[in-house]
Amino acid sequence: MIKTGRRGRRSPRSHRCRHGALQLRGLRRAVAFIEANPDLDLTLTDIARAANVSPRALQLAFRRHLDTTPMHYLRRVRLDRAHHDLQNAVAGDGTTVTGVAARWGYARPSRFAADYRSAYGEHPHRTLHTG
Repeated sequence: MIKTGRRGRRSPRSHRCRHGALQLRGLRRAVAFIEANPDLDLTLTDIARAANVSPRALQLAFRRHLDTTPMHYLRRVRLDRAHHDLQNAVAGDGTTVTGVAARWGYARPSRFAADYRSAYGEHPHRTLHTG
């Protein structure tokens, strides 16, 4: 602990270090929660609650350490899982783009297709059929 000369008072630097450690701990909990539950209908509040931080603190931690937002991170995890499912589908197993999209939290197939094209540069149907 860095003291300022006054009994028991911490310096601003000591506070920042402690705050940064807490921020990283909350960020790690949030990332683990998202990675474990991307198929759930999660909100920012749900993720913050699981990480034991405020929604604003969570947003700041994601922006500062990962250069993204919690919801964008969740969307990216979902897209990665969907991409994996589409690539590993076996012909004739009944896998559909709509089914994969729904499994990973997309209620609107058109939104899924747009996000997927933006992330992977091709339509999800193409991945499914060439996977």
